[in-house]
Amino acid sequence: MSGRVTRFTLRLLDRLAELVLRPPATAPHQQVGSRGEEEAYFYLRRLGYVMVARNWRSPRRRGEIDLIGWDGDVLCFVEVKSRTTRDVKPAEAAVDAEKQHELAGMAGEYLRHVAGSPPWRFDVLSVYYDRSCTSPEITLFKNAFSLS
Repeated sequence: MSGRVTRFTLRLLDRLAELVLRPPATAPHQQVGSRGEEEAYFYLRRLGYVMVARNWRSPRRRGEIDLIGWDGDVLCFVEVKSRTTRDVKPAEAAVDAEKQHELAGMAGEYLRHVAGSPPWRFDVLSVYYDRSCTSPEITLFKNAFSLS
């Protein structure tokens, strides 16, 4: 009898934990974005990038830099754009002048903490998922924009 009570109690506690400790629900577009950043990270590693930061933030600026890594001796600040459709506009087109300005400010903050003055650039990586969501189509735009 005590075995049944114990099992019942454990199952009840497990069920309560599932209900109470459930992680917060995220919007579908945020799930696509997170998944795209994960794909981008491993894609860049396969290309030989040495990744040094993910979702880097500064207390002095708003926003974040999705990925930071070395491509040889060049420090790359990578903005990842993930989409499930091409209907509206290309993913990489979302890195408009305002976003570029924001990324430039964040990169400046990051470079303040890097020894020396390494060469650096901004890359944009687009990730498209088709309806099956099996393997995404990834396109890397090296040196996607510069500061004028």
